[in-house]
Amino acid sequence: MQVALFIPCYIDQLYPRVGMATLEILERRGCDVVFPSAQTCCGQPMSNTGCASDAKPLAERFLEIFAPYQYVVCPSGSCVSMVRRHYDEFLEGRPGFEELKGKTFELCEFLVDVLKVDSWNGAYPHKVGLHSSCHGLRELGMGKPSERVGPAFNKPQRLLEMLDQIELVKPQRPDECCGFGGTFAVAEEAVSCMMGGDRLRDHLSAGAEVLTAADMSCLMHLQGLAKRKEMPLQIKHIAEILNESEAKS
Repeated sequence: MQVALFIPCYIDQLYPRVGMATLEILERRGCDVVFPSAQTCCGQPMSNTGCASDAKPLAERFLEIFAPYQYVVCPSGSCVSMVRRHYDEFLEGRPGFEELKGKTFELCEFLVDVLKVDSWNGAYPHKVGLHSSCHGLRELGMGKPSERVGPAFNKPQRLLEMLDQIELVKPQRPDECCGFGGTFAVAEEAVSCMMGGDRLRDHLSAGAEVLTAADMSCLMHLQGLAKRKEMPLQIKHIAEILNESEAKS
């Protein structure tokens, strides 16, 4: 199974360990992983700010680079959501675009839905809080948001529950936004920080020692707030936790 690794720009520049953890997880499961070095930003920041003309060439470049591969996997729900839910205004009708949307996955959903992972050989003896990002829940369907009726499910949580010795703690508001929202954190800095602080206090009250998510952008925001407030909370992407648990087993 050939997988092209799509690494968001902020992970490439600020959290490369998350990209490496993703690579090691996929290779350990027999995937032939390649990293197309010509890849650039997916254009999400420009699109979110209303600069569609700046986002369009990045969408076109993304299609050109990733179309040849069997699967595209990314450790970020928001960037995958950009491709699957928001590239239509730039690429609708282009040859290969529908196929690209159908084969582009966030890491956790790829492990659960494509590789059908049902067990994990690893242990993580910590109390862990899971932040479910808005893009993952409401645009990719990685879990059931609280406003919808139906059976509860959460793909990142399902993977974490496979780890020995882990204790998943549940905040009072498990699917509330962290307040990041890309450029929202700049335009509405005070509101963004208050929302992030609420999330951190909720997880700490639940007993979390480690806070994780499938989106490093949310975690970047929360990590900055936790550091400034000197909160006793480690911040780790779910790929790091899954990879570390296997490496120690």
